[in-house]
Amino acid sequence: MLKAYTLNIKAETEYARKWAYSRNPAYYDFDNLGGDCTNFVSQCLYAGGAQMNYTPDTGWYYISLNDRAAAWTGVEFLYKFLINNKGTGPFGETVPLYDAREGDIIQLGNNEGFYHSLLAVGVYGGAVYVAAHTNDTYGRALDSYSYERARCIHVIGARGY
Repeated sequence: MLKAYTLNIKAETEYARKWAYSRNPAYYDFDNLGGDCTNFVSQCLYAGGAQMNYTPDTGWYYISLNDRAAAWTGVEFLYKFLINNKGTGPFGETVPLYDAREGDIIQLGNNEGFYHSLLAVGVYGGAVYVAAHTNDTYGRALDSYSYERARCIHVIGARGY
């Protein structure tokens, strides 16, 4: 039977700090294949204790470049997985940006869709600070980005056996 549990936000942010400006050799670097941002965010969730969901086509997992779920590396796929996941792995809900908390995922977009995933590594005085790959950063103020729209996914926790 699946059990829900909270993720270790400190482990997520420590992982983000360690790997924000480099690449963990255990994972492929997707910078030349559309960007590494969602791959990095997924790695942070995994470091925080989220179990992988190996469901073909709709899961969230990484084994190798050629054996991974679209949700591990794709902005929209990660969003859909987190919001709809009822099985193993992390799950969340969309909340207003002003309710962002450390450990949440921020996704930036324009009129064509969402294109960038970031991990909230701190919220101080209403300002959100993030870590990301592709344009590598740690502790960057979200309001320093240029974007047309943003959404915040509050990661409630994860489920596993």
